Amino acid sequence: MKALKRLLGLGGGEPALGVLMVCSGNICRSPTAEGVLRAKLQAAGLGERIQVDSAGTQGLHAKEPPDPRALAMASRRGYDLSKLRARRVVGEDFVRFQRILAMDEGHLKWLRQASPPDARTRVGLLMDHALTQRGQREVPDPYFGSERDFERVLDLVEDACEGLVRDLAQELALLERKGDGKA
Repeated sequence: MKALKRLLGLGGGEPALGVLMVCSGNICRSPTAEGVLRAKLQAAGLGERIQVDSAGTQGLHAKEPPDPRALAMASRRGYDLSKLRARRVVGEDFVRFQRILAMDEGHLKWLRQASPPDARTRVGLLMDHALTQRGQREVPDPYFGSERDFERVLDLVEDACEGLVRDLAQELALLERKGDGKA
């Protein structure tokens, strides 16, 4: 029973699922997605059961906070990204996380090439979870853009994270049913 509780993220064990958000430098899109998903999981009562992190495919900004424009835009909507620090994707990430979500097709391709064969099915696009922005496949990089570009990123990320919370809740419910012998 302890093992099942740990698997499901109950009783102080490890979280049941892990989600990693990935972009280039881990200072704009992926930390925004990490912060938004954390907040939405907390609001849904799932914050303790799902581990969320972000990383970049490049190590250019390692240990730096998110871009000031991303911090400001997120703060305006009630998301705190101030404690997040950039890091690069490492091999262990392909073991630790059940979902590894790229912000765009280029990073999706990079992740699939970098991942071991058994992890490739867990790599996807964040926008595949979008509720209303179904035609939008990518979260565009706002780094060289305007404040409006950062706002558009936040709009897309919020929509996709709403759908992702729904999907993760369903996945947790399935795990619980399997653990009870009902599935």
